[in-house]
Amino acid sequence: MGAHVVDELLQRGDTDVIALDDLSGGFRENLNPATTFVEGSILDVELINQLCEHYQFDYIYHLAAYAAEGLSHFIKRFNYQNNLIGSVNLINAAINHKVKRFVFTSSIAVYGENQLPMHESLTPMPEDSYGIAKYAVEQELVASKRLFDLDYTIFRPHNVYGELQNIGDKYRNVIGIFMNKIMLGEPLFIFGDGEQTRAFTHIADVAPHIARSVDIPEAACEAFNVGSDKHVSVNELADLVMTAMGKEVPVKYLREREEVKHAYCTHEKFHKVFGKTSQVSLPDGLGRMAAWAKSLGPRSSKLFDDIEIRKNLPEGWK
Repeated sequence: MGAHVVDELLQRGDTDVIALDDLSGGFRENLNPATTFVEGSILDVELINQLCEHYQFDYIYHLAAYAAEGLSHFIKRFNYQNNLIGSVNLINAAINHKVKRFVFTSSIAVYGENQLPMHESLTPMPEDSYGIAKYAVEQELVASKRLFDLDYTIFRPHNVYGELQNIGDKYRNVIGIFMNKIMLGEPLFIFGDGEQTRAFTHIADVAPHIARSVDIPEAACEAFNVGSDKHVSVNELADLVMTAMGKEVPVKYLREREEVKHAYCTHEKFHKVFGKTSQVSLPDGLGRMAAWAKSLGPRSSKLFDDIEIRKNLPEGWK
């Protein structure tokens, strides 16, 4: 997602774009050569302060996260360090260096098992450690506006997929996981009965709006759902991905894991502020990503090195 937002900023004519990434989930070759790249972590407070002091940023776009909702239960310390403490480091720097607006990509994971379709006026009830961390950052931004007048915009995307995604991560981004397994000729793993539903969103329907949000006064100090209006079951998704890849593989059903069964949103608030936007249909978006994935070839998938809790670890993750 970060690489696409960088591309959008550059296409808008923003010439001084600095990208900070530790490359734990991304790849150097995804980065636009027109930007300045700094390899480093949002956990490195000294580095963040040095960058803010040197570049005097007008805006900070915070997209860094380890977005593995299901795994987050089992890597709580890692999750909160990377998704909460790292975010606080950036918020502190933004306040101290007088950043004009802080743009944060949260997640619909903040809603938990909530009323459907989910909308921004609901009270968030996150059920996993990832969603808890994201909502804590949202609350910190609200407090920082009240106490320090730091403007912010919060986006709650859902199930974003597309070109440049890390298809070799076995814990997150189900479309990438499916495509990688298909190229390897391996069965697709589905937790439970596969009837859980999600709305999958192509990156082209997210990145441009994140990039231009700083120019929209009505987007200041607000949170927005952003994504597709159409939801499908994971079973339907598996069939659609195999169609896009032009290859069928077996589907293996594993023990149900702890997750929200149904999650999809309304986007009236987003459209009211950002205008009516065209959406990439799921078949078209999968076709785009499949062509890119096949040109790339499969990536290796490895186990997470530091599982903190092994009790009730989902089947296939051990």
